[in-house]
Amino acid sequence: MTQDIDWIARSGARAKGGRPAYFDEMAVDRLYSLTLALTAELAATRERLDTLERLLDKGGSLDRAALETYAPDREAGEERGNAMRAYIARVMRGFQQEVEAMENPDPPVTDWVDRLSAPASASA
Repeated sequence: MTQDIDWIARSGARAKGGRPAYFDEMAVDRLYSLTLALTAELAATRERLDTLERLLDKGGSLDRAALETYAPDREAGEERGNAMRAYIARVMRGFQQEVEAMENPDPPVTDWVDRLSAPASASA
């Protein structure tokens, strides 16, 4: 059934409706979309590399069938999950910092100047 599907053509198909816009500049939205797509591709590559390393450690050689049918055990799954969370945290850190800055904006510099310039008795 899935052999009849042209996955390359499907991956380029346009979704119905308008593209969601999150930023004022459409180019920024496209850049983030591209970055997240590349992040997902690299995540899949990292998982496949982990499989290759584990199969080599276990048996010393590889065959495609073993690679394609590999299922991680509980320990390997937990290690992969932790590694993936760390990877995503690193990739998304810039976004997280922006959210944190919006939630807890720094006071204007003039507030600090006023506070530091105030007489010692006024702050006590």
